[in-house]
Amino acid sequence: MELGKGAVDLVEESENKDLELQEDSADFNPLLKAALIGDTEEVQHIFEDSEDPDNDKATEFLKVTDVVGRSLLYTTCMSGQSDVIRTMARYGVDLKETTVRGYTLLHCAAAWGQLETLRTLIELEADIYATTFRGEKARDIAYRYNKTECVEFLDWAEAKQNLRNFISQIQATITDPEKVQGRLNKEDKNTSLKACQAKSDWLESIKEPTMEDFLDQKQQLEEIMLPIFTKLATPRGQDSVVNKKIGNPSEIYK
Repeated sequence: MELGKGAVDLVEESENKDLELQEDSADFNPLLKAALIGDTEEVQHIFEDSEDPDNDKATEFLKVTDVVGRSLLYTTCMSGQSDVIRTMARYGVDLKETTVRGYTLLHCAAAWGQLETLRTLIELEADIYATTFRGEKARDIAYRYNKTECVEFLDWAEAKQNLRNFISQIQATITDPEKVQGRLNKEDKNTSLKACQAKSDWLESIKEPTMEDFLDQKQQLEEIMLPIFTKLATPRGQDSVVNKKIGNPSEIYK
């Protein structure tokens, strides 16, 4: 069933509210007021100074939301106040909160082209995979609003996170007796763990990697792990047949 033009317009208007900058509540929320002008000292003061009349209300200020369920963190991100976000993170604020429609801080920063804020949020482990009610990631929002630099950065960041996740997946699988069930020998396990360690070391040491670098490293790891994952997916009675077909997996790693 297709929506009529009027219904589509209403959906678009409602959705846009998730990405609009709203500053009208700053007058009665001192924490938001400090955040909007990038006053990190005042933000710290509100959280730390027990004599500040707003200290006891700091948590309450964070809980205040607008009509679409956004806290002051959203406005802070849309305003590009990266230092304030970093400061608030030290006080345990939830950087993974979402609106009712699934919009995150990343989505809002992306819509407004706030590249440095995106960098800060990713560094603070915001969820790059989070999607809205339309299934859009922050990268998709940046693309929709022609924020090219943000699109490129988010593609880069996701490629990096994909490599990290793959390394973690391999390590968790290889060290889980229930998943291995005796189908891997010591050499298989050593090959897997050495490959993961090599890629982890690469991530820690590489200077200014490109998205293609992350993709290449992940592909190399996939090639190393292919015969080992094949063993894991094969019923135990067929192990000897698989071994003859794939040969020695350690040779692939050399």
